[in-house]
Amino acid sequence: MIRIVRVLGAAIAAIVGLALGVADRGLFSGTSIGGVFLAVWLVAWSVLGFALLPYLTVVPAAWLVRQVQQLSTAEFVTAVGGLLMGLLMGLLVGLPLSALPHPYGTWLPIAVSFLLALGMVGLTVAKREDLIVALEGIGLFRRGGQDAVAAASAAQPQIVVDTSVLIDGRVADIAASGFLYGTLIVPRFVLMELQHIADSSDAMRRNRGRRGLEILARIQKDPATPVEIVEDVFPQASEVDAKLVALAARRGRAILTNDFNLNRVAEVQGIRVLNVNSLANAMKAAVLPGEELHVTVIQEGKEAGQGVAFLDDGTMVVVEGGTRFMGRDIDVHITRVLQTVAGRMIFAQPRVE
Repeated sequence: MIRIVRVLGAAIAAIVGLALGVADRGLFSGTSIGGVFLAVWLVAWSVLGFALLPYLTVVPAAWLVRQVQQLSTAEFVTAVGGLLMGLLMGLLVGLPLSALPHPYGTWLPIAVSFLLALGMVGLTVAKREDLIVALEGIGLFRRGGQDAVAAASAAQPQIVVDTSVLIDGRVADIAASGFLYGTLIVPRFVLMELQHIADSSDAMRRNRGRRGLEILARIQKDPATPVEIVEDVFPQASEVDAKLVALAARRGRAILTNDFNLNRVAEVQGIRVLNVNSLANAMKAAVLPGEELHVTVIQEGKEAGQGVAFLDDGTMVVVEGGTRFMGRDIDVHITRVLQTVAGRMIFAQPRVE
């Protein structure tokens, strides 16, 4: 095909060159060797046509076909609809513009039609999901099969996963319980950070990095919680936290983390935060002043005479005067409950027999 186009280009270019060479008594008629110059002139035009015509016809057409083939059905339909709407708008606007004096009346309608058509194509393709939902709402369009599945998947929330929550590990149990609804978005830079931690020379950091990778692999094996690895890059952001906030703003509007500082930064910028620590605190059993608990005093507190015990969920219980009960199981009477950023603390007194 390319060869035929090249030969055709050489022939067309030779004809154009011949027409230019013999026009107005010929470009080279005033010289004694005008025939030689004319022959060189025709050869130059033939070579030019042979080399350029494929890049003016076949190559752009092939590129256009490839781009159209990559379009989904929704993108193609909305692009055609947007093109028709843009041309119609251009016609309506161009009619009064055509009454302007030459050359404005000739070129302005064409330019306006081109710009409106191009703009409507971009607008309809960008808003194709909203347009399809609107058409479905009024009964003019109905999706089925794979399109319906894809639409349902797209309607699910997307939650950006932080490095800290993977290292923490509790997210795997939360996902397995079915409390996480939607797709977990794991950016490539989070994976790179986990790998960097896993390759650390420090044994503790190395174990934490490997744990994060193992937790991610465990979540990926759970079909109820889809995981998507994304390649989004944010060169303007140097820190991982800034990249996570930018990715959440672009995709899911939600971040899954247990990092307090990231939590604050995301909330300030209007990003929803799913904090694992907050969930854990919310799931702890509610206790009120005046109730009684049965605890084991295991260590001394910060203040003189205080003993410290822990409930099954990790809540700290500070027992006033509890040092004399070290290592013993006792019943305590709750005096007050203090909620802090780090969690909940319970203050109690040993029950008087």
